[in-house]
Amino acid sequence: MARTAVVAGTATAVSGNVARRQQGKAQAAQASQEAQYGQIQQDQAVQDSQAQIASMQAQLNAQQAAVAPAGGSDLLSQIEELAKLKNAGVLNDAEFTAAKAKLLSA
Repeated sequence: MARTAVVAGTATAVSGNVARRQQGKAQAAQASQEAQYGQIQQDQAVQDSQAQIASMQAQLNAQQAAVAPAGGSDLLSQIEELAKLKNAGVLNDAEFTAAKAKLLSA
């Protein structure tokens, strides 16, 4: 009977160790899966942010492109008009320079 108790006790101890190892492996696998899932979520968030930034930059570039020709060509035409007045003798060099500086500072 003592021998049976020793065998049974040893079997219980061995099966307990096996169960603990299996549980440890399962927990490690679950932790690994959770870490991978977290990384996937972070990667997706980064991609979404990058797409949003690219969209915003495209909108900004489109707005700047729409504003630049109107403002730039108007300023350019005003300076060209001043140059015509100077070439026609209506403005002298000092007046032309002052008027051009006023346009560029505005």
